[in-house]
Amino acid sequence: MPELPDVEIFRRYFQSTALHQPVAAVQVPSPKLLRDLSASRLGRKLHGRTFVATSRHGKYLLAEVPGKGHLVLHFGMTGFLKYHRRAEAGPVHAALILEFDNGYRLVFDCQRKFGEIRWHRSVAELRQAKELGPDPLRDGFEGKDFRRILRRRRGAIKSLLMNQQALAGIGNVYSDEILFQAGMHPRRPVSDLDEDEIRQLYGRVGSVLQQAIDCRVGEKGWPKGWLLPRREAGETCPRCGGTIERLKISGRHAYCCPEHQT
Repeated sequence: MPELPDVEIFRRYFQSTALHQPVAAVQVPSPKLLRDLSASRLGRKLHGRTFVATSRHGKYLLAEVPGKGHLVLHFGMTGFLKYHRRAEAGPVHAALILEFDNGYRLVFDCQRKFGEIRWHRSVAELRQAKELGPDPLRDGFEGKDFRRILRRRRGAIKSLLMNQQALAGIGNVYSDEILFQAGMHPRRPVSDLDEDEIRQLYGRVGSVLQQAIDCRVGEKGWPKGWLLPRREAGETCPRCGGTIERLKISGRHAYCCPEHQT
């Protein structure tokens, strides 16, 4: 499922392709993805308008239309964007198609239909509607904010990192990587973390997410010593040579090295 780093890549793609062009037509082949919105209403909001800026909160991409609000996309498990000429064949599982006056179109493809198409006036309204916590890469999110979130919660640390109401944007894959880099077992109770461990974890949250974005932008391989290339049970830990294990926590699989994650 696309997580914060993936959605940031989608945001940059939208930013580089679809801004400042009048929308000539709007098609919604998969209206089941619409939330509190009809296809005709979405068309009225977008037809003849232009997107002027993009933003992101957690796993949600927002594209701003001046004076109207924001088109909001959530990519579910399989969603992605494709910008191409109208004459060319596009993705086969289109959920939303935006046609522009320049002869191009932007397609939101979502094969398994778990994504969402929304409309909100602001990020604040989106956060309220979806009960989202702060985005860990947005300006102003500091260690004290992270500490406050942890001190109000209970349960396993992996479950907390994936809780979108606590912290928006982290899913199954990057929660594993963050805990791997922090040397913390995914079943570790949040209440057991001391102040030094909270500071360390806060640093790993930011650094892992930012490195993941940088790797995707540069199309580089994952950093040496990361879990992601070996995120399978029985693989060798790239840090200590231990054996990677698969666990189940709150109904989700987790991968870790029990040798150095305690």
